[in-house]
Amino acid sequence: MPWVLLIIAGLLEVCWAIGLKYTEGFTRPIPTVLTGLAIIASMVLLSMAARSLPIGTAYAVWVGIGALGAAVLGIVLFHEQVTAARLFFLALLLTSIVGLKLTSGSSH
Repeated sequence: MPWVLLIIAGLLEVCWAIGLKYTEGFTRPIPTVLTGLAIIASMVLLSMAARSLPIGTAYAVWVGIGALGAAVLGIVLFHEQVTAARLFFLALLLTSIVGLKLTSGSSH
């Protein structure tokens, strides 16, 4: 269960990271509120997962999911640059996230 919570927390991090773009500097009320709620929910779920998982692993996976998701959605939604090098390093990030899961020593 901690890994499920951590994955959801990471996905919510993607939501608030992308949401920051839509707040336009926190000048748009609805995107600002939704982004704030996603931040809170993401942090709460991260803290719940960290009760059972090592904090270094939990935090690294949470940040990794957020960074990977934000980069991919930046490409899809905002037409950010796609290069072979960028895709390679995003693949390395995904590999790192999976590697941390596989070597965490937690059966949860």
